[in-house]
Amino acid sequence: MSYKPIILVAGEPNSIFFEILFKVYKIKKIKSPLILIASHKLLYLQMKKLNFNKKVKIINLKKIKEYKLNNDSINLINVNYDQKRAFEKISNKSNDYIKKCFKVAIDLIKSDFSSRLINGPISKKNFLKKKFLGITEFFAKKFNKKKIAMLIYNKELSVTPITTHLPLKNVASKISKKLILEKIVLIDNFYRKYIGFKPKIAITGLNPHCESINKINEDEIIIKPTIKKLIKKGYKISGPFSADTIFLKKNRKKYNVIVGMYHDQVLTPMKTIFEYDAFNITLGLPFIRISPDHGPNEQMVGKNLSNPLSLIKAISFFERIK
Repeated sequence: MSYKPIILVAGEPNSIFFEILFKVYKIKKIKSPLILIASHKLLYLQMKKLNFNKKVKIINLKKIKEYKLNNDSINLINVNYDQKRAFEKISNKSNDYIKKCFKVAIDLIKSDFSSRLINGPISKKNFLKKKFLGITEFFAKKFNKKKIAMLIYNKELSVTPITTHLPLKNVASKISKKLILEKIVLIDNFYRKYIGFKPKIAITGLNPHCESINKINEDEIIIKPTIKKLIKKGYKISGPFSADTIFLKKNRKKYNVIVGMYHDQVLTPMKTIFEYDAFNITLGLPFIRISPDHGPNEQMVGKNLSNPLSLIKAISFFERIK
């Protein structure tokens, strides 16, 4: 079996991404060629700081399709970045560098070199500057896609929030029948295409116990009618369920995906149950984009104590699918 190349965008220079990547090289037999887009200087500084040694092969971007790539070396597309020490404080300084790295990756995807991308973390505050809710929306804009979904994937159970990085006070006004329908269709398509079966999906209500003291009850007027419509269309979907009990073991084992109305409603229990054994997939793009399920984690930077499991699982997922 021939394994397709995976593009890695390192993301924020002052994060734990290089550390967990170094650990992956040490402990996992990687079958897919990895192509890292990052600064050679920064890579060298962090390799030295974290006591990691591996050859680095600088890839000529214009001739990338001519290489016979493996992982005996770190295959690097160099993007210049001037940083004096291995780690500094996260700031706006790295914004242009990160943009250039993403541009290289996007150009490679659009040239059909690869349809597989893993990106390291970025600082939403510094890099996105309130222009996008997250990298999910950043990529959607770059590829002119309006129907997208965030899937936090684990083979036992995955979750999707209908709204992503919104302040809680704004969630109710954004919930709509159209948005729920779009997300469910994307989830169903993804599972059938890449996992090989039609998923069983549970959907939560918005309000505690699916009840509201207000005149408008979103669970009754939006969520329930949407579920009925989806069932008629042949989707394996149930609900709405109260979010405080759907994640109990006896309940969650009945489903492949639990869809919630907002970010922490489903990501908090997901991370409590699986910790690092999950990763973020953007559905709806013309390629598969994965982000390991951690942020820059400034508190852990340079300590060599971070867990690489999410990145290992992301790479393993790419190696399992066609």
